[in-house]
This record gives sequence, structure tokens and C-alpha cells, in this order.
Amino acid sequence: MTLFSSSAFVATDTPARYISRLCKHFAHKIPVNFDEQQGRIEFGAGVATLKAENQGLRLQVESANSEDLQRLEGVVGSHFERFAWRDELTLDWQPN
Repeated sequence: MTLFSSSAFVATDTPARYISRLCKHFAHKIPVNFDEQQGRIEFGAGVATLKAENQGLRLQVESANSEDLQRLEGVVGSHFERFAWRDELTLDWQPN
């Protein structure tokens, strides 16, 4: 099965804070696991992974089709941007 995937990188000094916020938010409804370095959110349409890197946070979404991939980009992106509004961070998804 071919997976569709895209990723976005955002420069931040506090990637663990965003991993924690996003994962805790979604954990109320769907399977999630995370620590300070990485997170995994299991949506019905696919999976989102978050990874702390030296200069920021990398977010990746994977799905079985392009429509679900776009939906995941929108859901993960809108929640991230809501949590990151003070820092004015936005995501620019790029195909993998």
C-alpha cells in the first residue's frame, strides 16, 4: 500500500511544549503517545508524528490517500497554529 505523506518544520526553542499540547489535546478522543522528544497521534484517516529537532519541531502526516492527507494537514495545522498564536508560528506542508 502506498502512503501519502507530507511534513512541515517550524523553528522554535520549545518543541516539547508543542508536542505536549497537541498530544494532550487529541488524547481525549484518539490514541496518542508522546514524550518530550516525539509524539504520535493516530487519527482514523492516518497518523501524525511530531519530533523535536535541534532548531525546532518537525510535524509529519501520513495517510492512505491524498484527500485524507489534506484533511490531516488541515486538522493538525489548525490546532498547532491555535496553540502557537502567541509566537505567530505557521506551518508550510511539503510533500515527502
